[in-house]
Formats: sequence, C-alpha cells, structure tokens
Amino acid sequence: MANVTMRDIGKQVGVSAVTVSKALAGKSGVSEEMRQRIVQVAEEMGYVNPNALQNQQTRKLDVGILVPDHFFSGDSFYFTFYRQLAQELSDAGHFALMELLTKENDAHLALPHLVRSRRVDALILLGQPSRAYVQMIVKQPLPVVFLDFFDEHAAADAVVGDNTYGTFRLTNHLIKNGHRDIGFVGNYRATSSIMDRYLGFFRAMLAQGLPIRQECIVSDRDDEGRDLPLALPEKLPTAFVCNCDVVARRLIDQLHAQGLRVPEDVSVVGFDDFTMGNNEPPALTTFQVDFRSMAQLAVKLVTDRCNGPQRPCGRVVVSGRPIYRDSERAIPVEE
Repeated sequence: MANVTMRDIGKQVGVSAVTVSKALAGKSGVSEEMRQRIVQVAEEMGYVNPNALQNQQTRKLDVGILVPDHFFSGDSFYFTFYRQLAQELSDAGHFALMELLTKENDAHLALPHLVRSRRVDALILLGQPSRAYVQMIVKQPLPVVFLDFFDEHAAADAVVGDNTYGTFRLTNHLIKNGHRDIGFVGNYRATSSIMDRYLGFFRAMLAQGLPIRQECIVSDRDDEGRDLPLALPEKLPTAFVCNCDVVARRLIDQLHAQGLRVPEDVSVVGFDDFTMGNNEPPALTTFQVDFRSMAQLAVKLVTDRCNGPQRPCGRVVVSGRPIYRDSERAIPVEE
C-alpha cells in the first residue's frame, strides 16, 4: 500500500498515531505486546519509516545491564561477560549502566532503579532471575534482551551459547576415550542454561545406551542459586561433566582434598572457558563460549529494537568450541 501513514496504522490497530509513533521508535509508554502488534501491522501495510535509517545511525542509547548479584563477583563468568558487553556498547557509541539485582529485589518483585528512574532506553538482562521477575521486566515499556538464558514464556529476544551441543560434544569425547560411568554436576532446575547443558550430557549418554546413576547427578546450588556442598557418591564415576568452570574447579579441589588425583583417578570437564583453563593445574578441558559474538549480537538486537520496525522476538544460539586440556584422560574400556 502506497503512502501508508501512522494514522492509517493506528486505525487498523485501534490506537492513536502518537502510540504508533512511540512503538515504532522504541520509546516508553507502549507495552511490548502492543509494540509487536503495531510493528507487525506496519510491516503488513508496507509502511516505511523515513527516519529509521537516520535514527539507527545517529541515536545514542543508554542501555541498562541487569545482573542477579549472586552471579556477580570480580572473577566470575558474568563479570567477564559484563566487561565484554560494556566494551561492545561503548564501541557502538552507546552507554552501559549496570545494576545488580538482589535476592530481595527478586523476592519482592521490586523494579530496578534504572527502570523506575527512567534512565535507560533498553535493558539487557545478563543471567536468569526468577520467572516471576522476568515476567515483570518484560512488561515494562522498554526493549529487553536476555543474555545467556532463554524464557519461552517471555516476549523478548535472547542470545545464548550452544549449551546443549557443547556438553553433548564433551560427553561424547569422554565416551570415545573409554568412559562409561559419567556423572553431571549442576542443578538443572536453577537456570535454563544449566538445563540445556544437562540435556546435552543426557542426550550423549542416551545415544550410546549408557546408564546414568542418579547418585552421580550432583547439585552444585539450590534453586535460588546459593552454592551447596558437592555431595559426591561413595562410588565415584570415572568422569564428571560440570555445568561451568567454577564448579569444575570446586569439584577438583574437593577430589584433591579426598586424596584423589585429576585426571589419573577421576576426569573432570567444565564449560565456559572464561579463565582460559589456566588458574592452576590441571588445565581444564572445557567448552569455550564465544563471549564477544554473544555480546555483539545482544548489542545489535537492543539497537534494532530501539530503532524502528521489528521482527518477532526470537532466540539466537552462538556456537562455541571444545578445548581439550589436561583435566581428563583416556581409559581402557574395562576400567
């Protein structure tokens, strides 16, 4: 349709031209559900925003980065991720404002200060809070991107690592090296990323017809993310797949404290590679997450959401690669 105006779109949707303008510009005052409806109708009617390209090239954004505080410390995976994300935003000419979400924020569904004060144009949620908190965040009149997790019930874009395929490859590597009794360390109920990593482990074991001993599925944290002691089985498996490198190091320390050697007695693999496997021996076999590509994609999605007509929300999976080091070994099948 030629010469489609915002007024035409508003009549079709049943809202004012002002609401259409706000929705197409990614401004506050329009729910995400209504924004997506307006964008869809605008695209169907063939509307072309004459300012979209200029806005995309020139608009500088204040982007809020929300991180649950139990994920965040000076040497954590998420601190490394935040630094990369802030750098990518800066390189793109935007500004990063970080706020830590406390357990009290989550429990009481308290809006972040950055949202209440209307200081930001968009949000990147780095790390997964409770489902109720996620639902509250996506109802705010701001574009939202999830980074390192996905919620199928929330209307928001998500950028995740290749979690399922990553642990599938690591587990298959152990199986090819003779391991038949393999455990998993991580609470798969805690986050979608840990669930996906557990499913990759489970799929590899299932594909090879190998049994999984329930006592070898070891929880590393409770459902709220608080660390738990690693309750290892009396009869240890020959190898453990851990949901992240930090947990792999915790496990190795505990095995050493019990007088066991890694990998001579038990093989251990991690996930993330944010420390490059080099804090202390043995160097850790792991699956390397592509931090930079994930951060770049999150910035692009946020920018696109703030600068005109949109596509429907979706999930982007960023590939990584296994890194084989010294924390696992091949064993004869009969071991």
